[in-house]
Amino acid sequence: QVQLVESGGGLVQAGGSLRLSCAASGLSFSRYSMGWFRQAPGKEREFVAGIEVSGTITDYAGTVKGRFTISRDNAKNTMYLQMNSLKPGDTAVYYCATGRSPFRVGISPTEYGSWGQGTQVTVSS
Repeated sequence: QVQLVESGGGLVQAGGSLRLSCAASGLSFSRYSMGWFRQAPGKEREFVAGIEVSGTITDYAGTVKGRFTISRDNAKNTMYLQMNSLKPGDTAVYYCATGRSPFRVGISPTEYGSWGQGTQVTVSS
């Protein structure tokens, strides 16, 4: 049974930083591309960042490029999202997910299979 558990969310002032983690179990983590998505109240779930199996290929939404960094540690079955220069517009529940294609970073939620329960990130102005 695949389980993804996000952690690291919280309340931070604009300009601050947070590091999210996604701990995976019940799967061969190194065989899955991974992604971060977020969903704000009243809005659709949107792609934030993705990473393929080796960590060599990454992709970011334009709104976070240059501020967020995705990474993974296959030995620890864990993916990370370092978020810097946070803005109030980054406020959302952040989810991690397993990709359906190992070597491709998808940007649509339909390209991902298993999802975590989410972690709340709130950025105050």
